[in-house]
Amino acid sequence: MEYVQERIATLHDLTDPEPDAPTDRAAVVLPMTEREYAGLAAERVLSELERVDPARVVVPLHASAERIGPFADWLSEYDLPLAVLWCDGPRLTSRLADEGLNGRRGKGRDVWLALGQALSEEFVVVHDADTKTYSRSYVARLLFPLAQGYEFSKGYYARVENDRLYGRLFRLFYAPLVAALAEETDAPILDYLSAFRYALAGEFAATSDVARRLRVQRTWGLEVGTLGGAFSLTGFDGSAQVDLGAYEHDHRAVGGPTGLSEMSRSVGAALLRAVEDHGVAPTYETLPERYAETARRFVRQYAVDAAFNGLDYDRSDEYEQVERYTEAVAVPDDDDRLPAWVDAPISASTVAELAEADLREATDGAAAERGVGR
Repeated sequence: MEYVQERIATLHDLTDPEPDAPTDRAAVVLPMTEREYAGLAAERVLSELERVDPARVVVPLHASAERIGPFADWLSEYDLPLAVLWCDGPRLTSRLADEGLNGRRGKGRDVWLALGQALSEEFVVVHDADTKTYSRSYVARLLFPLAQGYEFSKGYYARVENDRLYGRLFRLFYAPLVAALAEETDAPILDYLSAFRYALAGEFAATSDVARRLRVQRTWGLEVGTLGGAFSLTGFDGSAQVDLGAYEHDHRAVGGPTGLSEMSRSVGAALLRAVEDHGVAPTYETLPERYAETARRFVRQYAVDAAFNGLDYDRSDEYEQVERYTEAVAVPDDDDRLPAWVDAPISASTVAELAEADLREATDGAAAERGVGR
């Protein structure tokens, strides 16, 4: 049974634990998009959260005006201390634009807006809503290190489903890119980024003091950017990672506008921005090929591991993915991270008021249209 400690504190699932943790002093941030509406995975997450009884559940919603009303109605059916934050309403987006904060829109932007609402609690837990195997124990597990004096914790789990290895963006892009960078320098930030067993997991927890000081990436670089911020704010000694056991997510295609190749660009930019922030100067002229060489070595190792476990493994497909991800190894674009809430030019209460007004108008308008239809 594996119980080895890492460079950061590592809490293992040895007994299927549901530890005593301060859930009543925590806000849970649960980002959702229209794809989660009334879905089985989201229903499971919300039903399990009813049994956790957190202080607050903040749901930042990415949804159209036509769908926001039914979405909010569906969420209200759950017995939760719920705060619904419509992230796409006209008042809110206009005010963000006035403050120079609107910019690119994605998961990170929505989570940033929700973090502002969660900071009234002592602890903040963030996780995704598309987990088919979600358990109420995850909140307690993520919070437990914080009750023991740590300031940041990250979930990890094995991505093995249907006799196949998943977690492709982490296995084939993030991990080999960090390894390639570490060949150039022994900078502590690279030791930190490589210490997390599943750095791209969407599940983390932090004290509200840390959360209000995090600068947040706007899109798919959210998880990596959070680790870069956590390194600055908590370091090795203030960080922990927690085994969340079995975990099944929805899977994405490699291509397409929301596919893994597109995501790799945001992840790569966030990763390279994080290491630059901490004094690393990557040799960009040779980094793409060094990454690809390292990733191909990883593929050979994964192939042996899969064969050992009797798993299906398409080595040629994995090599093709590496080639596509190589295009994402480049000098990062201009820094458009959102400010830490402690420095934000807009207050969290203003965000809440504007989002509430937008939601009220959208739902009232939808109700009026239904009345006309009758």
